[in-house]
Amino acid sequence: MERFTKEVTISDLKEGDKVKDIFVVKFKQGVSSYSKGNFITLVLTDSSGKNLEYKYWGGQDEAKVKEMYNSIKQDDVVLLNGTISSYREKLQLIADSNFGTITVLNPEQYDAKEFIMDAKKDIEEMYNSLILKINSIVDESLKKFLLNIFEGELKEKFKKHPGAMMIHHNWVGGLIEHTLGVIEYCETSIKLNPELNRDLLLAGAILHDIGKLEELEVTSRIKRSRKGHFLGHLVLGMIFIYEKLKNSKLDGLLKEKLLHLLLSNHGKLEFGSPIEPMIPEAWALYYADELSSKIPEIIEFIKENKENTEDDFVYNRRKGTNIFLR
Repeated sequence: MERFTKEVTISDLKEGDKVKDIFVVKFKQGVSSYSKGNFITLVLTDSSGKNLEYKYWGGQDEAKVKEMYNSIKQDDVVLLNGTISSYREKLQLIADSNFGTITVLNPEQYDAKEFIMDAKKDIEEMYNSLILKINSIVDESLKKFLLNIFEGELKEKFKKHPGAMMIHHNWVGGLIEHTLGVIEYCETSIKLNPELNRDLLLAGAILHDIGKLEELEVTSRIKRSRKGHFLGHLVLGMIFIYEKLKNSKLDGLLKEKLLHLLLSNHGKLEFGSPIEPMIPEAWALYYADELSSKIPEIIEFIKENKENTEDDFVYNRRKGTNIFLR
């Protein structure tokens, strides 16, 4: 059985490129008619985390086009050929029935690891750093509580889990890398504001995204699980820690503050927090999380755009402002 490897990522494609490559089907948009027949629209993705719209312009045989469409499922890896064009300032991969084909591959025909970005830092070193941070906590009950979680059932999954679907830390080991970044920002806050409860703030930083272990699942791509869609990682994390706290020896007020940090760490109701920060440690965690996610996002945006334009500024839709590239 023939095997295929990824040739180029979506982020590296340019208008006019001829493509014969493998992609993951993120979702299907249906079969529609046009003046010369029927067409298929798919949204593709790969390890870059970027999306690419695919248009297959079929002929008049609607049944044949629908049969092709129905043979494709979400998360399938497909071999496609076509040409990269631009439509409304977005790139598309287009093909027609004269030269375009869609082949759904069997799992034996590709390496699933090619579709998820590899870890950017040594996973074991990051894990050891996390354990060192836990061991630096003074409160023995809190330290034991955290070690039971991170040296127990979640250990291997937490090491390798991605930190997001896209935008930031969307790679193997992304979750632990992001967590360590948040911890470091929190440590800086503690140095500048020694009144902060270090044990509480570090515990909140270490646990703040624990719900992503249930929110995100990894197949041929990173996607939200059903629970992730219904509940989100803040609530999933709170439920997990709430259940663990039932059998802990932590002080009652400390338990409530820790849960408050988990539920308020997006800062505002409109950002997804069920409640807004009410204690200084919660504010410190919110801003640390923002710094760890938003700064890499802007740096990556600059890297992606500075080689594709001679302009000094490019508009960032997510931020609603121009970003200087030089």
